[in-house]
Amino acid sequence: MAKDYLFEIGTEEMPAHVVPRSVKQLADRTRKFLKENGLKFKDIKTFSTPRRLTILVEDLAEKQDDIDEVKKGPAKKIAQDQDGNWTKAAQGFARGQGMTADDIYFEELKGTEYAYVHVQKEGKKASDILLGMSNIIKAMTFPTKMRWDSNDFEFVRPIHWLVSLFGSDVIPVKILDITASRKTQGHRFLGDSVVLANADDYEDALKDQFVIANADERKDMIVRQMDELVKKNHWQVKPDRDLLEEVTYLVEYPTVFAGSFDEKYLQIPDEVLITSMKDNQRYFEVYDEDGKLINHFIAVRNGNKDYLDNVISGNEKVLVARLDDAQFFYDEDRKYPLSHFVDRLKDVSFHDKIGSMAEKMQRVRMIGDYLAKRWNLPENVVTDFDRASELYKFDLVTQMVGEFAELQGVMGMHYARLAGEDEEVSVAIKEHYMPATAEGPLPETTVGSLLSIADKIDTIVTFFGAGMIPTSSNDPYALRRYAYGIVRILLNEKWSLPFNEVLPEIISMLNGVTPAKLPKGDADQEIADFIRDRVKQYLQKNDFKYDIVDAVLASSQQDPSQILAAANVLQLHHDDEEFKPVVESLTRIDNILKKAKFKENIAVDESLFDDNSEKELYVGVQNLQDIDSLADLYQGFVQLQPVIDQYFETNMIMAKDEKVKNNRLAQLYAISELADRLGDLSKLVIK
Repeated sequence: MAKDYLFEIGTEEMPAHVVPRSVKQLADRTRKFLKENGLKFKDIKTFSTPRRLTILVEDLAEKQDDIDEVKKGPAKKIAQDQDGNWTKAAQGFARGQGMTADDIYFEELKGTEYAYVHVQKEGKKASDILLGMSNIIKAMTFPTKMRWDSNDFEFVRPIHWLVSLFGSDVIPVKILDITASRKTQGHRFLGDSVVLANADDYEDALKDQFVIANADERKDMIVRQMDELVKKNHWQVKPDRDLLEEVTYLVEYPTVFAGSFDEKYLQIPDEVLITSMKDNQRYFEVYDEDGKLINHFIAVRNGNKDYLDNVISGNEKVLVARLDDAQFFYDEDRKYPLSHFVDRLKDVSFHDKIGSMAEKMQRVRMIGDYLAKRWNLPENVVTDFDRASELYKFDLVTQMVGEFAELQGVMGMHYARLAGEDEEVSVAIKEHYMPATAEGPLPETTVGSLLSIADKIDTIVTFFGAGMIPTSSNDPYALRRYAYGIVRILLNEKWSLPFNEVLPEIISMLNGVTPAKLPKGDADQEIADFIRDRVKQYLQKNDFKYDIVDAVLASSQQDPSQILAAANVLQLHHDDEEFKPVVESLTRIDNILKKAKFKENIAVDESLFDDNSEKELYVGVQNLQDIDSLADLYQGFVQLQPVIDQYFETNMIMAKDEKVKNNRLAQLYAISELADRLGDLSKLVIK
């Protein structure tokens, strides 16, 4: 027979972000524990609120399966010595089956006698095994832990009760001085304690005490109530999965309500209002039917509708206090010209090992001007970039960003607009932080893209120069994210930037300009490889075949745009009929060159040709030399493939005449150099 098993850990309120991952951890550890102990079950359901982590194991077997089987051991000559005494091998075999050597008997199998034991064991009861759930609690991990009383035991929050019910039977799991029972707790303010008769009563019993234990049901309640409120008032609320997830795990019984604030605060930039509501108070901002932010908000109460007017009033007062502060900071910041804040950046440290923020801005302007010239960007872009680079960190010393750090860049954009700066300059101040996350939005303007890349290159170069280089497990300054952002912007803008060429020039240009330590020796190549590794990350995230990723990254190419172009070509033609013979022909060339250890880029001498196939191959390769497009280069190889095969059929590459041999190897080397633009094709898996 099988019964459901309920296990609940009741705690003080846990942080919302910890709850879903913690209940999943509890379920995963329990699943592993039950399987290791041979207890069969159907599935594990999870329930969770800020005060409880709960699992319900469905159809859990009441005991392990009984064992009645014959186990085969070592041959008799190994199990016993010449005097008939049991060897260590025999004793170990018997002990491994929970028996003694005296239980061994011998039977012949294919002419050889082997040791056997007949194992008969009654399965353990689930009620005994489940006492081990206390070990699961002790093994759980959390980002931060707490101790309470005089105990050494740590958990995410102090534990107040445990429920452990196998069907209707209590399994007295114990942790510290808390022994599990059938008693759980309802809502902290609205509910009472509940004595459960059976594990299956859990969800309905808690509903009667104002606890919706199923997180998905709570989320659906919130969405449904919000939809009703929005529809009634002809409002709009933009979807925010993260905030919805958070409020779901902040409450046990959700009631959605709307509040308002004075329209005068709408003169403050929308981002400030949204940050005050969303990040500080966990409110959803509200828009009218035209998508304009209005003076209302939607929030979720942990309770029912009783005294809801008081709750609304209290929440409005808290928000208005925040908005009053924001209004004050906004008014104070606007009293000063932008130059006032820029001057103060001389005293703001970028990093104590690198220098000030003003010095960083100086370096970034030099890097950006260098890149703009390399990419031949229009004069107006360069002019706007130069102005943006003079300003772009100024908002760090404004009062608004001092209070709302998450608005850096955003407030810079707004204050720059108010000061009469060009729109491209203002937007670039915001966009230089993009992408703010690995897959976050990219800058939409050319000036913003240029400023973002220049700023990130400076950060990576100076941190490497100061010896603060990421390790495999540690990247405290998010340099990998910056490098990945550089790659994404370059590919989005289709800008060519071979880092092995560019970085030495940038480092040389900056040397001595500011006090920052700059990389020396081979560090520029180390940085180039560091950024190039992010190209691999990009390709993997965009579903390129693993062998194509390996192939294009094994080439000598350092330009992300060219690496991506090669990957696109190989991915596009990977399954073409011509792909295999082309790759095989080019791989054969590489193998010959490796075996001959030929790495010389020497001119081919036509006077040494013995056969027309050599001339035909030479002309074909010459035609490929000036092709820029990798897509066209691949098609050129498709056309050249039968010529290569004929060349091999007709000519002995390793000729006795040294000059002829080297001339033929030089022809192959020219092809290999062109093929390297596509990657190391030997790494491709072709069928």
